[in-house]
Amino acid sequence: MNSLYALSAVAMGQAYERRELSPLEVTRSCIEQIERWEPRLHALWDFDAEAALAQARASEARWHRSQSRGPLDGVPVTVKENIAVRGQPMALGSAATVLTPALEDSPPAARLRQAGAVLLARTTMPDFGMLSSGLSSLHATARNPWDISKSPGGSSAGAGAAAAAGYGPLHLGTDIGGSIRLPAAWCGVVGFKPSNGRVPIRPPYIGRVAGPLCREVQDAALMMATLSAPDWRDTTSLPAQSLPWPSSPVEPEHTLRGLKIGLWLDGGWGMALDPQIEAAVQDAAALLQSAGAEVSPLPAFSSRAMADGIDSFWRFRSWRDIDAMDPARQALVLPFIRQWVAAAADYSASRLFDGFNQIAVLREAAVAACQPFDFVISPVAPVSAFDAQWAMPSNDPERAMEHIAYTLPFNMSEQPAISLPCAHTGEGLPIGLQIVGQRHDDIGVLRLARAFEQLRRPLLPWPTAPNTPSWTGSRTGSQTGSQTGAP
Repeated sequence: MNSLYALSAVAMGQAYERRELSPLEVTRSCIEQIERWEPRLHALWDFDAEAALAQARASEARWHRSQSRGPLDGVPVTVKENIAVRGQPMALGSAATVLTPALEDSPPAARLRQAGAVLLARTTMPDFGMLSSGLSSLHATARNPWDISKSPGGSSAGAGAAAAAGYGPLHLGTDIGGSIRLPAAWCGVVGFKPSNGRVPIRPPYIGRVAGPLCREVQDAALMMATLSAPDWRDTTSLPAQSLPWPSSPVEPEHTLRGLKIGLWLDGGWGMALDPQIEAAVQDAAALLQSAGAEVSPLPAFSSRAMADGIDSFWRFRSWRDIDAMDPARQALVLPFIRQWVAAAADYSASRLFDGFNQIAVLREAAVAACQPFDFVISPVAPVSAFDAQWAMPSNDPERAMEHIAYTLPFNMSEQPAISLPCAHTGEGLPIGLQIVGQRHDDIGVLRLARAFEQLRRPLLPWPTAPNTPSWTGSRTGSQTGSQTGAP
């Protein structure tokens, strides 16, 4: 089996520069891996193998002329379907979306295109990104390569599954309450939520960021060097900075010595923390402490009132979007989401205002709680991967946010946070560790993550793909499911 697909993006770029590999060889290997896995995973939409090969040939020609566009030239990437790509519609995971081709690339897609990356496909997501699973009214249900009966999480569902299955090294997702970090944790990959404004995105929104999902921290750093280039179209973006993105190995003991790290195990609300996950995070804390860090407990700082207020605000926002549709389109939205937003039709202005204000309350609480520490570590999710047919771990529209107590605060506080695998459950499912930094310390988070990656105990091998390709990609790579999310 051609395993070039499994190379890191860093290794690919170095091999291209030395003329040891070509982008065409690597892209073909990724396409073959997609064909092995995709009939079972449903991670992709708008997969066009011939278009990807044409991009790879163009990259190969640039490398031969010594005119490469940099280390991402010829490296395969996928882009989540809610990020605009010129000439392709933004389906938003929903059968209710009007499929109108985008007139221009969004900032992250534009940066990747300018860098010469090979766009393999778009990755699938649940309706409007409002679920933590791969359940969609437009696509077949996305599944987890570690166990296809399980969900990859969401809303960057296809991106997490694609990274774990080896659909190339780089995958671009988005995160407004955990939508990069949750699938990263449940799929056993690295998912980086940068500081808000670090990666320009359009349209910007409170807490919304774009960031990488990949198998190694160094690849996340390499991707960030390109994604963080400025773009005037994001009116919330940070000023341009030349940052030393850490794509090379670090010395863990030197990196960790004297660091003050908070260990946060009590989310303050939501689902109970699985004992296996708690033990894995405590083991990670002990490992960091043995390498020179000072680890101290961080008490709960988030509350039920904060979560319920933000839930009310998000319900009302989604209800307004769906209410603006004609009845025929409304009927195509997943029933779970329609049930979740229904109550918002009767919300008072006072309830909406109070709910919106909880964003600021949570922001203040998160920043204040983290202030005594250089970094905070925690679980990413309180439970491991759940049934693929469920909308989220609770599978209850009235308890829709119960699993995001550890991730939501840092979207609201705009702090950088990363999920990386630290262990597996007794059933072989991945467990994610979250590392959170002070506001705008993206470099520090990646360095600490890289140090932990070098210290941690060996993990289980990556899931093995089926041996025989049983599907050929087309421009509609993900088969369409029913409005109940049938597989």
